[in-house]
Amino acid sequence: MNPTHLNEPQGNLKMQILPAIDLRGGKCVNLVQGIASQETVFSDAPVEMAQRWQAEGAEYLHLVDLDGAFQGESANLHIVSEIVSALDIPVQLGGGIRSVEQLEAVLALGVDRAILGTVALKQPDLVKQACNKYGARIAVGIDAKDGMVATEGWLDVSQKSAVEFAQEMAEVQTLIYTDIKSDGMLKGPNVEATTDIIEAVPANVIASGGVTSLADVTALKQIGASGAIIGRALYTGDLALQDAIATG
Repeated sequence: MNPTHLNEPQGNLKMQILPAIDLRGGKCVNLVQGIASQETVFSDAPVEMAQRWQAEGAEYLHLVDLDGAFQGESANLHIVSEIVSALDIPVQLGGGIRSVEQLEAVLALGVDRAILGTVALKQPDLVKQACNKYGARIAVGIDAKDGMVATEGWLDVSQKSAVEFAQEMAEVQTLIYTDIKSDGMLKGPNVEATTDIIEAVPANVIASGGVTSLADVTALKQIGASGAIIGRALYTGDLALQDAIATG
């Protein structure tokens, strides 16, 4: 497929639905707007949860190492390794991957795609090196608050706009765009801001944050998102994974 056409309305092209498993202290949790104190524990058995999403039809799984995001180093890699080993579908992981060594350790586990966030903003050369070496196995996560990029587990908001940052990540084939104010709120994604990112770059853009209904899935498909990450809504039962996949 010609990459220049990725951002045109996708029509009948399938949009990938990625269930999210956020790992904190070895458990599957969800935070509201990334706030550590606003935590809900959904499962003490993340490997079983991963197997459940695969059994329900997921073709790709999104993992976040929240301990890594807050502490700056991966903290749940043993669980990530267990999940990768237990599944037949590919897995992507973000959270706390801030050095070449950490990146290589994550990819060595069998993670299909490593998501670089904070380090991508602070050390863009590292992203270029990683893309040269690993190609499509490198994704960049753009987490934005009021249109500006946030880092360090969303604790710091930078002076750089999300669109500008997306355009600077020219080597990256996959971007994951999260609107922080939408995340965990069950009030729908920021379609307008996501559209701005999709229209600004040739990369595939996976949308994240606030996807709660089939209408949200349809809206993201219509603007040309290549995928949608769904977290809290799957765990609360607001959205059934099979329905989301059928709609995407």
